[in-house]
Amino acid sequence: MADPVIITAALTGPIGTKADNPNLPTSPEEIAEAGKAAADAGAAVLHVHLRDAEGRPTADLEVGRRVLDQLGQRCEALVQLSTGVGLGVPLQERARLVELRPAMATLNVASMTFGQGEFLNPPDEVRRLAERMGELGVVPELEVYDSGHLDLALALHQEGLLSDPLRFSVVTGIRGGMASTPDNILAFVRRLPPGAIWQVIAIGRANLPMTAFGLAIGGNARTGMEDTLTLRRGVPVRSNAELVERLVTVARSIEREPMDPAAASAALSLGEKAS
Repeated sequence: MADPVIITAALTGPIGTKADNPNLPTSPEEIAEAGKAAADAGAAVLHVHLRDAEGRPTADLEVGRRVLDQLGQRCEALVQLSTGVGLGVPLQERARLVELRPAMATLNVASMTFGQGEFLNPPDEVRRLAERMGELGVVPELEVYDSGHLDLALALHQEGLLSDPLRFSVVTGIRGGMASTPDNILAFVRRLPPGAIWQVIAIGRANLPMTAFGLAIGGNARTGMEDTLTLRRGVPVRSNAELVERLVTVARSIEREPMDPAAASAALSLGEKAS
């Protein structure tokens, strides 16, 4: 049997709307139910973006508390709260979400063109957020969209703001970042430091082939309605669980058994905080 794998479900994201796919979960209750179903399907980690009552990205702490509480009542999956939130939300507001002390949170290390918008992550604010996550014991997952982002993440590590093991999401398919190709993923993974934990994220139509490629070369993988709203061309996704089930099937076909939350917590070195 090959190495087991951590599968993450990205439930909502900052961009899709119910107009794009009516099955997208946006309210705390919908996100919690979608998280439970994804966990039952085999996701050990739930990547969570918050939405307000109108379905817009928000960094509201009360919304965050409701989502975390409801997920905790429904399933044992590890919750990774996004500090990316949405393109129009300043990092100073987004950073406050780590005060909720989720098991994990994302750390975006660089500003970039993001589709038709700008994703602003000023260096000094990124450093402050990394430091605060360390103080709170919130484990950072480093979102890296291009090769220079890896250099910035490694610099934070050298400054003592990030501890080992480093955990990376290698994100492909965003206009403004690296394209979803096997060559790009291989080149990136070869540069990761020894002991790094990593997963492939591919946005849109490349979601299945590139996450499958990541699984085949030994990485973890993410899927979910943040990453794709269609199962295949012209076929809308019915649920996050449907995407997780598909990825679990791919993993098992190459003899990589999905980890449960306890095993994933140990593999990610989350310690007692996530138990």
